[in-house]
Amino acid sequence: MEGRPKKQLGELIRQVGEVFTVSEASQALNLTTTEAAKKMARWKNQGWLTRIKRGLYAVVPIDAITSDRVLADTWVLVPILFGKAYIGGWTAAEYWDFTEQLFRDVCVITQQAVPNKAQKFHNASFFLTHIKNATTFGAKTIWRQEKKILISDPHKTIIDMLYDPRLGGGGQHVIDCYKEYIKSSHFNAEILGNYAEKLNNGAIFKRLGFLCEIKLGKDHLLTSLCRSHLTKGNVYFDPQIKQGSLVTRWKLFIPVNMINTE
Repeated sequence: MEGRPKKQLGELIRQVGEVFTVSEASQALNLTTTEAAKKMARWKNQGWLTRIKRGLYAVVPIDAITSDRVLADTWVLVPILFGKAYIGGWTAAEYWDFTEQLFRDVCVITQQAVPNKAQKFHNASFFLTHIKNATTFGAKTIWRQEKKILISDPHKTIIDMLYDPRLGGGGQHVIDCYKEYIKSSHFNAEILGNYAEKLNNGAIFKRLGFLCEIKLGKDHLLTSLCRSHLTKGNVYFDPQIKQGSLVTRWKLFIPVNMINTE
């Protein structure tokens, strides 16, 4: 890449990072949207950019063998692709060191309903789940490659996984993450209880109460809070495993292999 194009691309990266929309490129380079779109298409054909989806491009590293590579940091795609959303579930659990298990897909919680939970863009895979009022609390801002990204804080990470154990990779992994959370410096019973009340979902209190009773004690304030919010009806700790023993005081079916959570 010689001369002015190289300088323009360098300026674009400096202003908006290595992943950008045509609109961002037009503003950064002081071009019309049409002019920017044509320039992005030309740079793509020259192998300098790769197109993730219509109107969205990423810079191809100089040492890349092919442009069909997995992006170095797929997190930067989340705010561009999904709007009001945050990284959560197992991906946030990895970030907060609640697990050493690695997941291929990035777990994303969205404000808007999503018809397809599994989505893939340029070899970057995402698992999407809609939670009502998802971004109104419990999301922390981090910066990656000049992009503002939201990720669930430690407490919301746990509460979201108790709301929907699929977000934690299944019931047993949710339990493992919870145990790491209460051992960590992040643990805060008051915040955890407050977040559970904000989501106001009966299944959360049953799952959380069961775990708190075992790990914190039946008289702990958080255990008592969960007990005070018990609702009618029985639920499964892991809805994907619809079997197990019923713990009547928590109205919760626990799979046999999860009975011992010590």
